[in-house]
Amino acid sequence: MEENSLISINGGETPTLEILLLMTIIMLLPSIVIMMTSFTRIIIILSFTRNALGIQQTPPNMVLVGLALFLTLFIMRPVLDEINTNAYQPYLEEKITQEEALSQMQEPLKRFMLRQTDVSAVELFTDLSGTEEVEEPMDLPMTVVIPSFMTSELKRGFMAGFAIYVPFLLIDIIVSSTLMSMGMIMLPPATIALPFKLLLFVTVNGWELLFSSIVKGFNF
Repeated sequence: MEENSLISINGGETPTLEILLLMTIIMLLPSIVIMMTSFTRIIIILSFTRNALGIQQTPPNMVLVGLALFLTLFIMRPVLDEINTNAYQPYLEEKITQEEALSQMQEPLKRFMLRQTDVSAVELFTDLSGTEEVEEPMDLPMTVVIPSFMTSELKRGFMAGFAIYVPFLLIDIIVSSTLMSMGMIMLPPATIALPFKLLLFVTVNGWELLFSSIVKGFNF
């Protein structure tokens, strides 16, 4: 009886640790999605597109976040498959320890982030953190890779947003100049420009073109 009770107690330790680890991952999941995936750049580009069109509430924020999440899953699928194959499944089969599984999970994410990260951003945070120079970028700690990746993603998101904004801004300028030349000063230019911007966006099949550009913009 004593042996059985000890087995049951010891057997209950591992599920408890696994549950704690799972709960920790779930709590950190929003931060992981924002800081270590393509989500940030995508949501910035989608927000710029909506603002450039001049329709502040269409599509709603929930729709933009949903689009960004599913595009993120589409882009990150090779990374997730590699994590599942090299880390999660071997851990479930008890072929590797928990520490080895966490280390294996980091490698695909780090490789993905470094492909999207500018060298200047890596050098900046390496200097700020006082980290010694390494021969291979993969040897850099996550404390350097993550902020470098976030900085590069913000930069690229704003650059893409600027490129999207320019053609719609030209329409606003043309409409505004036309109304002023006609003496229609009291008529808001945005009211007239909005249909033309929507017509342009629909005519060029804007959503498919936008999504295609976003996905192709990531270095695989």
